[in-house]
Amino acid sequence: MQYREFGRTGWKVSEIGFGGWQLGGAWGDMDDDASVKTLLHAFERGINFVDTAQLYGNGHSEEVVGRALREWKGGKIYVATKVQPTVWPDPKNRNPPVRGRFPSWHLRENVENSLTRLGVERIDLYQLHSWGPAGHVELDWLETLNDLRVQGKIDQIGISLRDNEPDEGVDAAKLGLVASQQVIFNMFEQPARERLLPAAKETGTAIIARVPLDSGSLSGKWTADTYAGWKPGSQQHDMFKGDRFAETLRRLEALKAEIGDGHGALAEVAMRYVLSHDAVSVIIPGMSSIRHVDMNIDCSDGSRLPEELIERLRSHTWVRNYYR
Repeated sequence: MQYREFGRTGWKVSEIGFGGWQLGGAWGDMDDDASVKTLLHAFERGINFVDTAQLYGNGHSEEVVGRALREWKGGKIYVATKVQPTVWPDPKNRNPPVRGRFPSWHLRENVENSLTRLGVERIDLYQLHSWGPAGHVELDWLETLNDLRVQGKIDQIGISLRDNEPDEGVDAAKLGLVASQQVIFNMFEQPARERLLPAAKETGTAIIARVPLDSGSLSGKWTADTYAGWKPGSQQHDMFKGDRFAETLRRLEALKAEIGDGHGALAEVAMRYVLSHDAVSVIIPGMSSIRHVDMNIDCSDGSRLPEELIERLRSHTWVRNYYR
């Protein structure tokens, strides 16, 4: 396992982190005992960063992570979680407010609830689970989170950018306003590369890259029959409904033709694509089995994609927002 600086925090985190959305059950039925074993296996293999949220299974993901932390007898595991706003912004709104969406009572209540579910005395990274382009000047949320830092309830503050809106974090990155920003970044969703990642690198803002496998499409496992196997109402069943799934398969074939032979399996190329950017501190693929953990960790060997291939992949940029 390779380790990277987490921005200017002084942390050394595994470049492969554990994304914990699926632990809450939104992506299909999960066995909590199996999830805990998967987490413990990840820790044994060197993963020391876990990302979860109050939203994931209404806190259940945090509870499962908490169980694993209590059973873990090894070194430090950095735990990142998130608080959702009191009102989710409309995905069509290009300028959603941040002021007033994370009032003091709401932040304090949710921190206490997350501490209880995780079973820890302090949350390593507390992230706002929504952001807007004016968040860097609408700072009512920061007063409360700074007070919670002084109280020792949380250590570092981060923000999680809305899907397909990486530029909303650019001004905050230029200011070095928070310790980290979480953003979608993968071979399809490439816009973060243009402005956000350079700005974050300039100020030592850690970048947490989510969805490196594009919610599974870049795993290389999808076939024409895959959609029919998903549970109705599950996250992926809703996200890839209608003609979205067929369109994804078509674009995957073009992507694989562009990559060609000699760079490994599609999932391996997808992981290395994100790891090849030095502004990225950690990537957080969702992992639901020990096999997934081992496959992802195998990509953490210091190898990077050739710049020539990364440039050719620019033509496969495909920005979507399946929540609109």
